[in-house]
Amino acid sequence: MSAVFRCEGIGKTYGGVMALRDVSLALEAGRIHGLIGPNGAGKSTFIDVVSGRTPGNGRVMFDGADITGAGPATMRRMGISRSFQRTSIFPAMKVRDQIALAVSGADGSDKNTEELIALLGLSEVLDAEAEEISYGQQRLVDLALALVGSPRVLLLDEPAAGLSVAESAALAGHLEEIAEHWKVAVLLVEHDMDVVFRVCRVLTVLASGRRLAEGDPASLRTDPRVIEAYFGSTA
Repeated sequence: MSAVFRCEGIGKTYGGVMALRDVSLALEAGRIHGLIGPNGAGKSTFIDVVSGRTPGNGRVMFDGADITGAGPATMRRMGISRSFQRTSIFPAMKVRDQIALAVSGADGSDKNTEELIALLGLSEVLDAEAEEISYGQQRLVDLALALVGSPRVLLLDEPAAGLSVAESAALAGHLEEIAEHWKVAVLLVEHDMDVVFRVCRVLTVLASGRRLAEGDPASLRTDPRVIEAYFGSTA
Protein backbone atom coordinates (compact mmCIF):
# COMPACT_ATOMS: atom_id res chain seq x y z
CA MET A 1 0.00 0.00 0.00
CA SER A 2 1.35 3.42 -0.95
CA ALA A 3 1.78 6.16 1.62
CA VAL A 4 -0.82 8.94 1.71
CA PHE A 5 1.37 11.19 3.89
CA ARG A 6 5.15 11.10 3.67
CA CYS A 7 7.69 13.11 5.67
CA GLU A 8 11.26 13.14 4.40
CA GLY A 9 14.39 14.42 6.16
CA ILE A 10 12.53 16.48 8.75
CA GLY A 11 14.80 18.67 10.86
CA LYS A 12 14.43 21.52 13.32
CA THR A 13 16.94 23.77 15.10
CA TYR A 14 16.22 25.99 18.10
CA GLY A 15 18.92 28.57 18.80
CA GLY A 16 21.70 26.33 17.52
CA VAL A 17 20.33 23.22 19.24
CA MET A 18 19.30 20.45 16.84
CA ALA A 19 15.88 19.26 18.08
CA LEU A 20 15.29 17.02 15.03
CA ARG A 21 17.75 15.66 12.51
CA ASP A 22 16.78 13.92 9.25
CA VAL A 23 13.64 12.10 10.48
CA SER A 24 11.53 10.35 7.84
CA LEU A 25 8.35 8.27 8.04
CA ALA A 26 5.32 7.40 5.94
CA LEU A 27 1.64 6.99 6.88
CA GLU A 28 -0.74 4.62 5.12
CA ALA A 29 -4.53 4.84 4.96
CA GLY A 30 -6.30 2.75 7.59
CA ARG A 31 -3.18 2.22 9.71
CA ILE A 32 -2.01 3.74 12.99
CA HIS A 33 1.69 4.59 13.05
CA GLY A 34 3.17 5.23 16.47
CA LEU A 35 5.89 7.80 17.15
CA ILE A 36 7.50 7.10 20.52
CA GLY A 37 10.61 7.99 22.48
CA PRO A 38 11.75 9.33 25.84
CA ASN A 39 10.95 12.87 26.97
CA GLY A 40 12.74 15.44 24.85
CA ALA A 41 13.19 13.06 21.91
CA GLY A 42 11.51 15.47 19.49
CA LYS A 43 8.10 13.85 19.04
CA SER A 44 5.91 16.94 19.49
CA THR A 45 8.40 19.03 17.52
CA PHE A 46 8.07 16.57 14.65
CA ILE A 47 4.28 16.96 14.59
CA ASP A 48 4.60 20.75 14.83
CA VAL A 49 6.89 20.82 11.78
CA VAL A 50 4.98 18.40 9.55
CA SER A 51 1.61 20.00 10.40
CA GLY A 52 2.88 23.41 9.32
CA ARG A 53 2.72 24.91 12.80
CA THR A 54 6.43 25.68 12.96
CA PRO A 55 9.02 25.97 10.14
CA GLY A 56 11.65 23.30 9.72
CA ASN A 57 13.74 21.40 7.19
CA GLY A 58 12.74 18.54 4.95
CA ARG A 59 9.77 17.71 2.70
CA VAL A 60 6.14 16.88 3.42
CA MET A 61 4.21 14.96 0.75
CA PHE A 62 0.45 14.39 0.60
CA ASP A 63 -0.96 12.11 -2.08
CA GLY A 64 2.31 12.44 -3.94
CA ALA A 65 2.21 16.26 -4.00
CA ASP A 66 4.83 18.35 -2.23
CA ILE A 67 3.00 20.47 0.37
CA THR A 68 6.10 21.62 2.26
CA GLY A 69 5.50 25.04 3.78
CA ALA A 70 1.70 24.81 3.77
CA GLY A 71 0.23 26.33 6.93
CA PRO A 72 -2.13 24.58 9.38
CA ALA A 73 -5.28 26.10 7.87
CA THR A 74 -4.30 25.01 4.38
CA MET A 75 -3.46 21.51 5.57
CA ARG A 76 -6.79 21.26 7.39
CA ARG A 77 -8.63 22.12 4.19
CA MET A 78 -6.60 19.45 2.37
CA GLY A 79 -7.74 16.85 4.89
CA ILE A 80 -4.82 16.82 7.34
CA SER A 81 -5.92 17.33 10.94
CA ARG A 82 -4.12 17.32 14.29
CA SER A 83 -4.72 17.44 18.02
CA PHE A 84 -2.59 18.90 20.80
CA GLN A 85 -1.40 17.65 24.19
CA ARG A 86 -3.86 20.07 25.77
CA THR A 87 -7.45 20.03 24.57
CA SER A 88 -8.56 22.82 22.27
CA ILE A 89 -12.16 22.81 23.48
CA PHE A 90 -14.03 25.79 24.97
CA PRO A 91 -14.90 25.00 28.62
CA ALA A 92 -18.04 27.17 28.79
CA MET A 93 -19.49 26.13 25.42
CA LYS A 94 -21.91 23.26 24.91
CA VAL A 95 -20.49 20.20 23.21
CA ARG A 96 -23.10 20.42 20.46
CA ASP A 97 -22.17 24.03 19.68
CA GLN A 98 -18.44 23.25 19.57
CA ILE A 99 -18.98 20.49 17.04
CA ALA A 100 -21.25 22.77 14.97
CA LEU A 101 -18.58 25.48 15.06
CA ALA A 102 -15.97 23.00 13.82
CA VAL A 103 -18.30 21.93 11.00
CA SER A 104 -18.85 25.51 9.88
CA GLY A 105 -15.11 26.17 10.05
CA ALA A 106 -14.30 23.16 7.89
CA ASP A 107 -16.50 23.21 4.79
CA GLY A 108 -19.99 23.35 6.27
CA SER A 109 -20.49 19.65 5.63
CA ASP A 110 -21.97 17.52 8.38
CA LYS A 111 -21.99 14.24 6.47
CA ASN A 112 -20.09 12.35 9.16
CA THR A 113 -21.09 14.33 12.25
CA GLU A 114 -23.90 12.13 13.54
CA GLU A 115 -21.87 8.99 12.93
CA LEU A 116 -18.90 10.58 14.67
CA ILE A 117 -20.95 11.54 17.73
CA ALA A 118 -22.32 8.00 18.00
CA LEU A 119 -18.91 6.41 17.47
CA LEU A 120 -17.32 8.41 20.29
CA GLY A 121 -20.28 8.01 22.65
CA LEU A 122 -20.97 11.73 22.93
CA SER A 123 -24.74 11.71 22.38
CA GLU A 124 -25.55 12.00 26.09
CA VAL A 125 -23.32 15.04 26.67
CA LEU A 126 -24.19 17.14 23.61
CA ASP A 127 -26.17 19.67 25.65
CA ALA A 128 -23.63 19.87 28.47
CA GLU A 129 -20.96 22.53 28.70
CA ALA A 130 -17.49 21.03 28.24
CA GLU A 131 -16.40 21.99 31.77
CA GLU A 132 -19.28 19.93 33.18
CA ILE A 133 -18.23 16.61 31.65
CA SER A 134 -15.40 14.30 32.68
CA TYR A 135 -11.86 14.83 31.45
CA GLY A 136 -12.07 11.61 29.46
CA GLN A 137 -15.17 12.90 27.68
CA GLN A 138 -13.41 16.22 27.06
CA ARG A 139 -10.62 14.35 25.29
CA LEU A 140 -13.21 12.61 23.13
CA VAL A 141 -14.77 15.98 22.24
CA ASP A 142 -11.31 17.17 21.25
CA LEU A 143 -10.92 14.09 19.05
CA ALA A 144 -14.33 14.71 17.51
CA LEU A 145 -13.34 18.28 16.61
CA ALA A 146 -10.21 16.96 14.87
CA LEU A 147 -12.30 14.45 12.90
CA VAL A 148 -14.98 16.82 11.66
CA GLY A 149 -14.97 16.90 7.86
CA SER A 150 -13.56 13.36 7.53
CA PRO A 151 -9.82 14.14 7.32
CA ARG A 152 -7.62 11.59 5.57
CA VAL A 153 -4.63 12.17 7.88
CA LEU A 154 -4.84 12.56 11.66
CA LEU A 155 -1.84 13.66 13.74
CA LEU A 156 -2.44 12.99 17.44
CA ASP A 157 -0.18 14.38 20.16
CA GLU A 158 -0.67 12.34 23.35
CA PRO A 159 -4.48 11.92 23.21
CA ALA A 160 -4.42 9.58 26.24
CA ALA A 161 -2.58 12.04 28.50
CA GLY A 162 -4.32 12.27 31.87
CA LEU A 163 -6.78 9.47 31.18
CA SER A 164 -7.53 6.57 33.51
CA VAL A 165 -6.69 3.02 32.47
CA ALA A 166 -10.30 2.40 31.48
CA GLU A 167 -10.54 5.68 29.54
CA SER A 168 -7.28 4.92 27.72
CA ALA A 169 -8.57 1.48 26.74
CA ALA A 170 -11.79 3.02 25.42
CA LEU A 171 -9.81 5.61 23.46
CA ALA A 172 -7.68 2.88 21.92
CA GLY A 173 -10.83 1.14 20.72
CA HIS A 174 -12.11 4.37 19.16
CA LEU A 175 -8.81 4.95 17.35
CA GLU A 176 -8.82 1.44 15.92
CA GLU A 177 -12.35 1.87 14.63
CA ILE A 178 -11.65 5.31 13.19
CA ALA A 179 -8.58 4.12 11.29
CA GLU A 180 -10.25 0.98 9.98
CA HIS A 181 -13.75 2.29 9.27
CA TRP A 182 -12.82 5.64 7.72
CA LYS A 183 -9.42 4.59 6.36
CA VAL A 184 -7.70 7.46 8.12
CA ALA A 185 -3.90 7.49 8.22
CA VAL A 186 -3.03 8.14 11.87
CA LEU A 187 0.24 9.28 13.45
CA LEU A 188 0.05 8.65 17.19
CA VAL A 189 2.48 10.28 19.62
CA GLU A 190 1.81 8.64 22.95
CA HIS A 191 3.48 7.73 26.25
CA ASP A 192 0.85 5.14 27.22
CA MET A 193 2.54 1.99 25.97
CA ASP A 194 -0.59 -0.12 26.51
CA VAL A 195 -2.38 2.05 23.96
CA VAL A 196 0.63 2.12 21.62
CA PHE A 197 1.17 -1.62 21.53
CA ARG A 198 -2.53 -2.30 21.14
CA VAL A 199 -3.31 -0.04 18.19
CA CYS A 200 -0.11 0.63 16.25
CA ARG A 201 0.90 -1.51 13.28
CA VAL A 202 4.32 0.12 13.00
CA LEU A 203 6.42 2.24 15.35
CA THR A 204 9.10 4.85 14.79
CA VAL A 205 11.34 5.44 17.80
CA LEU A 206 13.06 8.80 18.30
CA ALA A 207 16.00 9.50 20.61
CA SER A 208 17.80 12.83 20.88
CA GLY A 209 16.03 14.11 17.76
CA ARG A 210 17.07 11.20 15.53
CA ARG A 211 15.22 8.15 14.25
CA LEU A 212 16.61 5.33 16.37
CA ALA A 213 14.55 2.44 15.05
CA GLU A 214 11.41 1.57 13.09
CA GLY A 215 9.43 -1.65 12.82
CA ASP A 216 6.57 -3.66 14.22
CA PRO A 217 5.78 -3.28 17.94
CA ALA A 218 6.66 -6.87 18.85
CA SER A 219 10.22 -6.62 17.55
CA LEU A 220 10.86 -3.15 18.96
CA ARG A 221 9.64 -4.13 22.42
CA THR A 222 12.79 -6.24 22.86
CA ASP A 223 15.20 -4.13 20.79
CA PRO A 224 18.25 -3.32 22.98
CA ARG A 225 18.58 0.14 21.40
CA VAL A 226 14.99 1.01 22.33
CA ILE A 227 15.35 -0.35 25.85
CA GLU A 228 18.52 1.67 26.39
CA ALA A 229 16.91 4.84 25.05
CA TYR A 230 14.06 4.53 27.54
CA PHE A 231 15.82 3.11 30.56
CA GLY A 232 19.51 3.94 30.03
CA SER A 233 20.64 0.32 30.16
CA THR A 234 19.92 -3.04 28.54
CA ALA A 235 20.85 -4.89 31.75
